[in-house]
Amino acid sequence: MTIDPGLFRENERTAPGGTNQLVTVGPWKSIPEVTIAYQTWGTFTGDNAVLVCHALTSDANCVQWWDRLVGPGRPIDTDRFFVVCSNVIGGCQGTTGPASLHPDGQPWGSRFPVVTVQDMVELQARLADALQIRRWQLVAGGSMGGMQALEWAARFPSRVARVFCSASAAAHSAMQIGFNETARQAILRDPKFLHGDYPANDPPTQGLAVARMVGHLSFLSGAALEHKFGRRWQSSAEDLFAVESYLNYQGDKFTHRFDANSLLLVTRAIDRWEWMPEHVNGIEFLFVSFTSDTLYPPAQSDGLTEIARSAGGKATHVSVDLPYGHDAFLLDGEHQGQAVREFLTP
Repeated sequence: MTIDPGLFRENERTAPGGTNQLVTVGPWKSIPEVTIAYQTWGTFTGDNAVLVCHALTSDANCVQWWDRLVGPGRPIDTDRFFVVCSNVIGGCQGTTGPASLHPDGQPWGSRFPVVTVQDMVELQARLADALQIRRWQLVAGGSMGGMQALEWAARFPSRVARVFCSASAAAHSAMQIGFNETARQAILRDPKFLHGDYPANDPPTQGLAVARMVGHLSFLSGAALEHKFGRRWQSSAEDLFAVESYLNYQGDKFTHRFDANSLLLVTRAIDRWEWMPEHVNGIEFLFVSFTSDTLYPPAQSDGLTEIARSAGGKATHVSVDLPYGHDAFLLDGEHQGQAVREFLTP
């Protein structure tokens, strides 16, 4: 493992975040050397570290995508805590993934190993070791990020004091798997997919764009879609409903920042994951759900609460009544923010 702890701490005293730092953490499966992209905020005092885990298609810059919860004076206060966020193994935002180069000079592509949520956490633990962080005061995340936080509690209970898990589940339902499989099939059936070994300059953008459209439909509630779009036309010059234009725009934009193979890997990882902790050593858990979230409904957080308590944890579930669907875990800084502040009050 290679890292300069003094360098990253000095940088974080002045930098607001947004630039990845890189650390190599050794071999993993058939990969001879894994590089992890991460960002940090705040000053490490030895016992104030917080790990924020990102959702499906996000990155290490959590003060950007979770700005309502993470930052100076926010519920996860970077003036109080040393916050770490990394891109998951198999991703495409700086950490080693299928678009990374194989030793033969070509992308790993279809040769990249299968990724699990357990693998994501194992590599995060190596990052923690490199940063000399022995125990997290909090591991937090929403959706797929929540799964990683829960896996930390199951796998490394002595290294976690608290877990904040928003809009997540102990295992995917048939509907959740179905949404992901539909997105995967859009990619797999794109003629340019080429069994995962497509050239970097000609990826399967059409299938990837449709996959993202499927995702966006699952992220929003029916009420939110109706309020935002209804049956309005985009403009008199375009023969498109506003919702059609929105989905096309989001799908096309996504292809400029994400890799199709990475989306296949991470969706399969979360479909196959199930939280079954043996004992969580008195870890405190805060579960947050949203009434309009049809993708990860509140009943799944009820189930998480029961599992955590059965495994010896102290668990609280807060259900928030907001109309934004699954996206509420990113949009709500007020209600879940208050719950997090109280959760982190000494």
